[in-house]
Amino acid sequence: MKQILKFFRLPPTDRCLMVKSTFLLGVIRLGLYLLPLKKLLGLVGSVKHELTGVSSADNISSNRIAWAVEVASRYVPFATCLTRALVVQMLFTQKGYPAHLCIGVAKSKDDRLEAHAWVESEGRIVTGGLKDISRFNLLPPLKGERS
Repeated sequence: MKQILKFFRLPPTDRCLMVKSTFLLGVIRLGLYLLPLKKLLGLVGSVKHELTGVSSADNISSNRIAWAVEVASRYVPFATCLTRALVVQMLFTQKGYPAHLCIGVAKSKDDRLEAHAWVESEGRIVTGGLKDISRFNLLPPLKGERS
């Protein structure tokens, strides 16, 4: 109940951004479940390409977008770092902010392979930042992804 009250106390632009973030997280999460990653990246790239140049009356900061996606991801089941990164990348593109999807891999202490996704914009990590992010080896961009 407290979360609902908090939601309605938000400014209208933040409420709209939260709803949009939650919807996109659900769609991208479903896409990751149903489609191969390359295919999904191709579709996301197409949508990003269509959204480029879309003007928006609201002036939402890049920090606010990252915040909304992070908060909304708490309410979307199985929203992974890749899900969040793809949504942040889409919303940044829509608002005209530069965004680069990064996917990295590393070996854990028990010799298991780990993967992590994050988004960089203008030299800083905007979502998916970890204290030990430097241990991840960055993979080259996948063929379906548009930068």
